[in-house]
Amino acid sequence: MWVIRMALALLFAALVILIDLPLHLITSLIEKAKPGSCTEFRHNFARLAMEGIWTLAGGKAIILGLDKVPTDKAVLFVGNHRSIFDIILAGSLIRYPVGFVAKKELKGTPITLIMEEIHCLFLDREDPRQGLKTILTAIDYVKDGISMFIFPEGTRCKVEGTFLPFHAGSFKIATKAKVPVIPVTLVGMGDIFEDHFPRIKRVPVVIEFGDPIETADMDRNTQKELPDRVKAIIEETYKRDKALIAGK
Repeated sequence: MWVIRMALALLFAALVILIDLPLHLITSLIEKAKPGSCTEFRHNFARLAMEGIWTLAGGKAIILGLDKVPTDKAVLFVGNHRSIFDIILAGSLIRYPVGFVAKKELKGTPITLIMEEIHCLFLDREDPRQGLKTILTAIDYVKDGISMFIFPEGTRCKVEGTFLPFHAGSFKIATKAKVPVIPVTLVGMGDIFEDHFPRIKRVPVVIEFGDPIETADMDRNTQKELPDRVKAIIEETYKRDKALIAGK
């Protein structure tokens, strides 16, 4: 059964890419005449694509706290990172334009075009200068009303329930743009795919959006403490939400 789900998910992803090619050309021409006019359309297309992939491949998520996310302004989503399905699940739920900061290794893959259309950025963790440019671009996006989603651990954690250090540089996207930070806790994601590669399993997972943390009036010391504060919130939320899927 998992083979069928995997095949369907891959076929659907391939179809999305094929459809996106002419859409990209059309929307690019429209964007030249009227910049920003296709932003919402492109993001809705990507969100529907992620919804389809999630439904075919994963599809069993307990969703908490989504109503806490402000809808009248851009925010910085900050999540723990365990699976390639983290982006797919989160992206399928956020109903307004949001870009993801991804590792540079994803650039050049078949999904690059779609990612760039929805303001995704590719971070070079080995080149501080290029990394700074990426963060500055993300700040500009947020100031223009495009929310961003980051995984400050920098890479996927290999062991479920453990967390890598949260890199402080990513949080400048929020503090420089003076937008709220939304902690996002993902539980059980590795059990979908990574923990038993190449099998794909339909298992229960949890995603919880936390209370917004305002950064507009933060002093410098509070800003320095922000990465550890968000990490502590996600760790505590993880422990609590793990009980929701225990034994299922």
